[in-house]
Amino acid sequence: MRLIRCGAPGRERPGVLLDDGGRLDTSAFTRDYDESFFADGGVDGLRAWLSQHGDTAPRIPAGERLGPPIRRPSKIICIGLNFRDHAAESGMEVPREPVLFLKATSALCGPNDDVIIPRGGTKLDWEVEPNWIHNRRPGTSPAARCTTTIPNAPSSSSAAGSG
Repeated sequence: MRLIRCGAPGRERPGVLLDDGGRLDTSAFTRDYDESFFADGGVDGLRAWLSQHGDTAPRIPAGERLGPPIRRPSKIICIGLNFRDHAAESGMEVPREPVLFLKATSALCGPNDDVIIPRGGTKLDWEVEPNWIHNRRPGTSPAARCTTTIPNAPSSSSAAGSG
């Protein structure tokens, strides 16, 4: 299940992207995809709701703006130099342990949104990385249960990284 949010910035509504590229509006099930949605079993509830209402749920027009897939998370945790090629292009060795860093939640945007360069900024670096949204708090999910903790995560141990 691929979660999407569509609409004008700040007024996005939740939806799902279908295998055929179509988009369904899921706002009849949930107000938004936020931390309480994931903490309260929203993914499982949405699956059940879609099985009953997916055929009648309103479609979202294909041209409508895609926003960030989650509403303002409390944190964005990143893993740096997670590909050999990335380390090589940076002129660095592959780290022995993951390089973790945080991003401001205001950095989250839709896939086609403009990237705002801060006033006085002279250098802009960008990355596009796969993301996972944990639907349980860290520390309560053993690695063996990774695929139930991270919706759509690969079933290999690489699911702990960002790609």
